[in-house]
Amino acid sequence: MSFAKKLKLSCLLIMLLILMLSSNGYGYDITDKFSIGGIIAGEWQYESLSDAEGFDSEGRGALVFQPEVSFKPTDSDEVFAKFGFGAGNGLMEEGQSPFILAPWAADVQDDYEDISGRNRDYLLTAWYKHTFIFGDDHTLGLTGGIIDACDYMDENAFANDEFTQFMNEALVNGPNAFLPSYDIGGAVEWQLEGFSIKGVVMALGTNGEEGEFDEPYNFFGIQLGYTVDFGLGEGNYRLIVDATSDDFSNVAGTKKERMSAILFSFDQQFGEVLGAWVRFGFQDDEAAIDYKDIYTGGLNISGNLWGREQDNIGLGYGHLRGGNLDVDHTDVFEVYGRFALNDIFAITGDIQYMKDSMEIGESPSGWIFGLRATAEF
Repeated sequence: MSFAKKLKLSCLLIMLLILMLSSNGYGYDITDKFSIGGIIAGEWQYESLSDAEGFDSEGRGALVFQPEVSFKPTDSDEVFAKFGFGAGNGLMEEGQSPFILAPWAADVQDDYEDISGRNRDYLLTAWYKHTFIFGDDHTLGLTGGIIDACDYMDENAFANDEFTQFMNEALVNGPNAFLPSYDIGGAVEWQLEGFSIKGVVMALGTNGEEGEFDEPYNFFGIQLGYTVDFGLGEGNYRLIVDATSDDFSNVAGTKKERMSAILFSFDQQFGEVLGAWVRFGFQDDEAAIDYKDIYTGGLNISGNLWGREQDNIGLGYGHLRGGNLDVDHTDVFEVYGRFALNDIFAITGDIQYMKDSMEIGESPSGWIFGLRATAEF
């Protein structure tokens, strides 16, 4: 067994022991300043395909382990780090799935190596944050280090977590908003009562292109948010605007262009049982892009309906209009049911239908049946 495999196995055993000793799913406090937490998730998905020559209908699974540590020397300061380990790539194994979007949006085995083209493995985020507290409902937070833009932008109460909510990439975040993860950057978070402004700047090691077209780029994003309670429950309304430096190839590969997008992300609770969410956004198509527009939405049904507050059912649909490459549009439907065993463990059954309608050639479609188990500590 290689040293890396021994290290991952040792970390897994240690964290499993801590998990069993912890009393709830919200982290384990070693001292009043130092705590550890994280998530272990395993999933298995089977895809039944149509019009997908060269691809077989079969099932695959993946296991993800993301431990995190937090040190808070004062009420205003925090040092945080998150790591990632994986076994298997699930249906995202190369050559396994014909679809453009991932049926499980989580980072899997290959995503934890050479992260963002920086020759860094397993370390996802590592940052320092200082919060200025001006009043009970007025704060300003400044963060710097290795960060994830998804931690600050496009949050959604019902469609934001691939470990506990929807699994499909289209319903977890707005994929046309190209929010980057796990690289050098800074974030600003200002909140005054129900209003908030968040800004993110990042320097990424790779644009994801191949060969001579692969190069670093910069990301800039800002989110305006408003939280309100109309009497039925809390609602969150967000406007996200983001852009990159001009380091992405156009369709012909003859010129470098910037990427830019605008995205709206809303969620609203309607009483103790029902919640609804919607996302829609538009992306500029000067650079080569798969999707120009996105329209997604759905419902959340709380387990309060059957006397189990921690359970829930989610229903979601997405229509993504193609950009300037091969796809005309993509449709995604997903329904899941999550059953909480206790504060830590939960089991989710998941059904998806996907279809990529292509400009030329076959338009693959298929049903994806999944089972996911998670342990949050």
